[in-house]
Amino acid sequence: MGRRRKQRGRDISGVVVVDKPGGLSSNDAVQKAKYLFRAAKVGHTGSLDPLARGVLPLCFGEATKFSQFLLSSDKKYWARIKLGIRTDSGDADGKVVETRPVPEISTATLERVLDRFRGEIDQIPSMFSAIKHQGQPLYKLARQGIEVERKSRRVTVFSNELICFDSDELELMIHCSKGTYVRTIAEDLGELLGCGAHVIALRRTMAGPYEESDMVTFDELYQIRDVEGLEALDTLLQPISSTVRGWPVVTLSDSTAYYVRRGQPVIVAHAPSTGWVQLCERHDDEHTEFIGVGEILDDGRVAPRRLVVTH
Repeated sequence: MGRRRKQRGRDISGVVVVDKPGGLSSNDAVQKAKYLFRAAKVGHTGSLDPLARGVLPLCFGEATKFSQFLLSSDKKYWARIKLGIRTDSGDADGKVVETRPVPEISTATLERVLDRFRGEIDQIPSMFSAIKHQGQPLYKLARQGIEVERKSRRVTVFSNELICFDSDELELMIHCSKGTYVRTIAEDLGELLGCGAHVIALRRTMAGPYEESDMVTFDELYQIRDVEGLEALDTLLQPISSTVRGWPVVTLSDSTAYYVRRGQPVIVAHAPSTGWVQLCERHDDEHTEFIGVGEILDDGRVAPRRLVVTH
């Protein structure tokens, strides 16, 4: 038998919400956090463009099993958009491909056009997105000068609020569903206004259950590690259950949890009738422990879907 490969890094689990700085890719942020925490396993929960700043939840260890639920969660963004200039990427990191004069636009006119970007809308993803085409991310093809056909996607913009408008620049606060591209909103808005546009600044203020108040900067992480030691960083880890904060909770007895841990659906009194739920085990001392997430089947049983492995 071959030798088991020795795991590199510490076996820690939880979530840290970093304030991603501009100029850093999401993968760069993962590697930075992995080094800081000396962690064995870290993953992000959906890419933020290098231009973008703000809320980036990083999942450690067992929490990576639940990152998919953050990928599919709602997001909020603050965006600053420049009118009159169009770039190949739709943001300030791209090359300028066209400049046009900006017509006089009243706030009332702008609000009427913005109404086209509220509710359910169809978007054609940018060639500079991370969506894959035949296994290749679109942005890699775009950098080679290759453009491929993209299908439009239906997304939901729950709110799109105009914060300020000054002749050729405007600021928006956007609350949207997964898969919504703010740069595409900017580009499409610019075309409707007849002058083109691109995003010059972008900040994510919410990703699923996490908000700006949950964030910590990399500078703060370095300072904590250098002053208080490596273990002090672990106190910043939010529990794995925070990834599904707000979901209904189904509490299991020790005996019922036994079967759930073995992948078997169970009947639980007073459980919700549909949807996904948090699964918590109640111990004899009345302490409850998050053990994973489940889904309510058509017959009312609770089926485990993702479970935490404890050592």
